[in-house]
Amino acid sequence: MIERKVKTVRALERGLQVLSEIDRRKGANLHELHLALGLPKATLLRMVVTLGKHGHIWQRLADGAFLPSARSGRISGELTSQGIAEAASPHMARLSEQVAWPSAIAVPKADCLEIVETNAPLLRLDAIPLGPVGSRLSFLHTATGRAYLAACQADERAAIVKRLRPQQDDGSGERLLDELLAAIRERGYALREPFHPWADRDWQAVRQDGRRSMAVPVMLGAFPVASINITWLQRRSETATVVQRHLGALKRAAQAISADLAANRDA
Repeated sequence: MIERKVKTVRALERGLQVLSEIDRRKGANLHELHLALGLPKATLLRMVVTLGKHGHIWQRLADGAFLPSARSGRISGELTSQGIAEAASPHMARLSEQVAWPSAIAVPKADCLEIVETNAPLLRLDAIPLGPVGSRLSFLHTATGRAYLAACQADERAAIVKRLRPQQDDGSGERLLDELLAAIRERGYALREPFHPWADRDWQAVRQDGRRSMAVPVMLGAFPVASINITWLQRRSETATVVQRHLGALKRAAQAISADLAANRDA
């Protein structure tokens, strides 16, 4: 091949630099890109919008960070927490337009769930600061955890419960948990109430933070891969009222996320 002196496309070079920096950092906000690359923020904003439009990156609702897209082919095609967050993000943005209370989606991590995305910044309710991304939730004491436990297969549920069961339990705690999960499966959504006696993480918080939540699982085929919730202030709304008004929207969001995950897996 004969080498020739050909001018490069400066705008394309800059766009590739931005993409490489986001890939290298596994995510970055506009200010971090500005510091790393020295480009004006107005220029960077145009670039990230263009990269997002063409499916190379996406912007997380929780903190505004730009992350590599799981759909771009540059990262593993296996289902990941980031892939779930990316699929959930646009549906959670729409959910924020329908429900005046914030939502978070969390994925299982051994003995807890980890928040991977939240639409709380869109609603700007300082009294309910859900997250941040990486926050860990109890399987036992949150609606999000209970929704996942109720939906998962018996062997997975038994393994999780084994990690959480206190040594001194006489069997009554596990029987109560079985009853709670059966009730969740029957009505189709989970609540924080009634309380469970095992002293898992969030043991005190769910009694003192003045919040209530409902949650449903996000399914991929017959298996849950995440749970999504709606959280509200107890003093502002009765549980029955929130369930009546917003359960349908929550379920539709979960189903839409499930459909996107299935489509991405089969693509």
